[in-house]
Amino acid sequence: MTATPLRVPFNMLRLGDERADIDAAIARVLDSGWFVLGPEVSAFEAEFAAAMGAGHAAGVNTGTDAIALALMALGIGRGDEVITSPLSAAYSALAIDMAGATPVFADIDPERLTIDPAAAAAAVTSRTRAILPVHLYGQPADLDGIHAVAARHNLAVVEDACQAHLATHRGVPLGKESAAAAWSFYPTKNLGALGDGGAVTTDDAALAGRIRRLRNGGQVTRYHHEERGVNSRLDELQAAILRARLPRLAAATAARRRLAADYRARLANPALQVPRECDPGHVYHLFPVLVAERDRFQAHMRAAGIETLIHYPVPIPRQPAAAVWSPAVCPVADRVTTEVVSLPLYPSLPPDALAEVAAAVAAFSR
Repeated sequence: MTATPLRVPFNMLRLGDERADIDAAIARVLDSGWFVLGPEVSAFEAEFAAAMGAGHAAGVNTGTDAIALALMALGIGRGDEVITSPLSAAYSALAIDMAGATPVFADIDPERLTIDPAAAAAAVTSRTRAILPVHLYGQPADLDGIHAVAARHNLAVVEDACQAHLATHRGVPLGKESAAAAWSFYPTKNLGALGDGGAVTTDDAALAGRIRRLRNGGQVTRYHHEERGVNSRLDELQAAILRARLPRLAAATAARRRLAADYRARLANPALQVPRECDPGHVYHLFPVLVAERDRFQAHMRAAGIETLIHYPVPIPRQPAAAVWSPAVCPVADRVTTEVVSLPLYPSLPPDALAEVAAAVAAFSR
């Protein structure tokens, strides 16, 4: 039996009309002979900070490093606890571990699919130093509730915005009301490099300066290390590529929102639950739906030539790697991870392809 040809891939990463701009950016770096922490990184940091509505940005090696370095720069480490979501890529918690702290998991809101402030409040102990909300799938977490918990307990808030470039909460740019926000430029992100990369944004100049020092081994000048840092430097090639792509981000985000609205108008199958858009600042990095019979649904979509993926199949506290941390009971996350499946959504997705996905969804029955 032959497999059905793939007609609608989950994502499309091949370069389009941006190719000439990216080629020019790469050539500029190759001609300069400067490849790490040079003028391209400095220029990108300024441009990205402005685009995200932040005072400062510090480019680093990955989004994971961005979270870890933000925590380290705040003085959070060994013996401290950081509350975060059980539903995310495991790197959210691994970054807390990298900083030397312990991740503590608080269950998610069943509508937003982001950390529930009430669960976060219940998870606070005498060792808690920060909350790390994850703006999952591009949906802003309930920052009002999270900041209320943080204020009651004198906690820092560092936002994991790795899936949420240009997202806003109540019209306010992400990270603006917190100590910092961490961003990823992994190739599949809404703003992606052609390799890996990350950044921290903050309005705190001193915090930004410490992150820049920590990312470069704790050096104040070459070969003079003031404190113990790490090696996490955004390279010039990726910074130049990101500079070429950044001006297109607003239009790409608008396209994602139009496609998501089209999905919402078309997906009326009672066998599926479409998570609610809780804030118009949602940027739709992914478009998840919940399906009780997920395996059969994915097989049905695959037979129609449509690729779907799962984000994420295992809650972080149930990963074998999490056995060293405190166990957490997160029943909402446990349920969601057995039902969640992501439909294709990317700025260049043709309208007829979206209609084909919607038709295949409509044809699925319990």
